[in-house]
Amino acid sequence: MDPVEIDGTGQRDGHDGHGGQVGNGAHTGTGGHGGQGANSGTGGHGANGDGIAAGRKPLALSASRAADFTRCPLLYRLRAVDRNPEPRTRAQVLGTVVHSVLEDLYGLEQEERAPERAAQLVPLAVERFYAEDSGGEVVPLSGRAEFESDVAGLVAALYGVEDPQRFSPASCEQYLLTSTSAGTPLHGFLDRVDVAPTGEVRVVDYKTGKPPHPRFRDQAMFQMRFYSLMYQRIHGVLPAQLKLIYLKNGSWLTLTPDLASMVETEASLDRLWSQIEEAGESGDFRPRTSRLCDWCDHQALCPAFGGTPPEYPGWPGTRVVPAGTPNLSTGE
Repeated sequence: MDPVEIDGTGQRDGHDGHGGQVGNGAHTGTGGHGGQGANSGTGGHGANGDGIAAGRKPLALSASRAADFTRCPLLYRLRAVDRNPEPRTRAQVLGTVVHSVLEDLYGLEQEERAPERAAQLVPLAVERFYAEDSGGEVVPLSGRAEFESDVAGLVAALYGVEDPQRFSPASCEQYLLTSTSAGTPLHGFLDRVDVAPTGEVRVVDYKTGKPPHPRFRDQAMFQMRFYSLMYQRIHGVLPAQLKLIYLKNGSWLTLTPDLASMVETEASLDRLWSQIEEAGESGDFRPRTSRLCDWCDHQALCPAFGGTPPEYPGWPGTRVVPAGTPNLSTGE
């Protein structure tokens, strides 16, 4: 299984939909299905005979990259095509370590997952972060104790939402790769998948940031509909519930997807990927300004702020993934 184009190394990137809370160095996924598709692509400037820009793998669409293109096509280009580096933030690596602890927690036997045992996992994960992930570059050693305390608080908050000793997930940190009926390649990590004894599926995602304002909740749930579509495409089973857990204040949002919403989600992703491919072939990724520009790391490369983007490296091509699952709209 080759989890391609997460950050070019098989790891999550720093913008994979965890509310900006997951940085480089997060765990790679386990499991995964449908990941044996060919690496052929389509078109692309500076591409080789297979249509793939030399030395680069063709792209698939993740929930975070979909959000990037919708927000600003140039941002998508700089992150997905150019892979322009961005500095890691404390908030990102906090999310990384919290996800690591929760993955370790659910790796224990069910009866072992008491709050006290979860607390014992925190120092071990923080130590890994400093020893293996250059943690001191983002969180100086002088701030390590406070950082560890913040991790512990977020992990403990899970017990106010659910009891990890009452069930065992079917999978944690699972990488999925599939495609829509029309061939749009989709991929991403599922934080957790729960399967009830009666067969109902729940897809869970942890957030370490604040819950969204009510008017932005649909944007937050877009990621979950994206994940639900991937799960359905691979397993032929529509999740019964999508759940976002906000550890910062112990709250959660749930959504019950239906076939109509999945058909709509699939169609919207096909339209979006068509726009991305068109921009990729032409190299025309225009900036779209908004209030979010104030937090963008790429202003120096943005024409809207007097900057000049780097020379366009060419479209790497589109990942080809055999669908192999029922058509959502026809059931065939």
